[in-house]
Amino acid sequence: MSENHLHHEPRNDRGLIFAVFINVSLTLLQFIGGILSGSLSLLADAIHNLSDAASLSIALFARKIRNKPADEAKTFGYQRAEVIASLINITLLITISLYLISEAFWRIIDPQVITGSIIIFVAIVALIIDIITALITFNKSKNNMNMKAVFLHNLSDALSSIAVIIAGILIYLYKIYWVDTLLTFLVAGLILWQAIKLLPKTIHLLMEGSPDNIVSDDVKKLIKEINGIQDIHHIHVWHLDESRIAMEAHIVVTANKLSEVEFIKDKIKILLKNNFNITHSTLEFEHHKDSNCDDNY
Repeated sequence: MSENHLHHEPRNDRGLIFAVFINVSLTLLQFIGGILSGSLSLLADAIHNLSDAASLSIALFARKIRNKPADEAKTFGYQRAEVIASLINITLLITISLYLISEAFWRIIDPQVITGSIIIFVAIVALIIDIITALITFNKSKNNMNMKAVFLHNLSDALSSIAVIIAGILIYLYKIYWVDTLLTFLVAGLILWQAIKLLPKTIHLLMEGSPDNIVSDDVKKLIKEINGIQDIHHIHVWHLDESRIAMEAHIVVTANKLSEVEFIKDKIKILLKNNFNITHSTLEFEHHKDSNCDDNY
């Protein structure tokens, strides 16, 4: 049995800490502005930004945990903490979107007079902060599901802030109050769409699903081309986290000497890494297929 481990460099998260601070400050400003102006869309944006601050905090906490070395309790390490954080953030997005939709329906039944000038001012401040936060999270989101969820969160906030500015101008100039309710529906729909889009992949990782680009039969076919291998069975391929792929398999070999088996093992590991990016493998070698070996798990 052999394992390959991947080590990660410490990461500078000062930018994320700053992003949490400015998003919490923005949330307070938007709540005050929403209450004073009577704007549901501004309150919706405030809740959206509050979820941003929460998602950034969760992401930051998860990034700290994932750097912890493996121990007796977590022998694979803590890398999957970020996937769990992603699920928490997605659940938060869905909850917020449904709440906003329900509030918008009530606003249709009970419309209110809204102060457009306050909306415009607060939304411009929000847009500036949303852009800063999106820039902070963009580079960290390229190969990381957790940070991608946070970045998309920030991007949707920037778009909704632009929409709120437009709504504020329409309300200020033309007293078109219903646009505030319409905008709330649009923001809530955007949040819900983002969450639903990210949910399947997150669940797939937590369920230890196989990578989309790897087919077990292809792995088996390539390995069987190595001299000295008679058969391969009990193949399981799964994600340890977003970047690491693991595999276990039983290899039936014709070799009798330990040195020959070790040579075959090294060739398999090189093949797995070069062709499938599988960096963690557990291989059990047999001289004949054990009839008692259960391949159903």
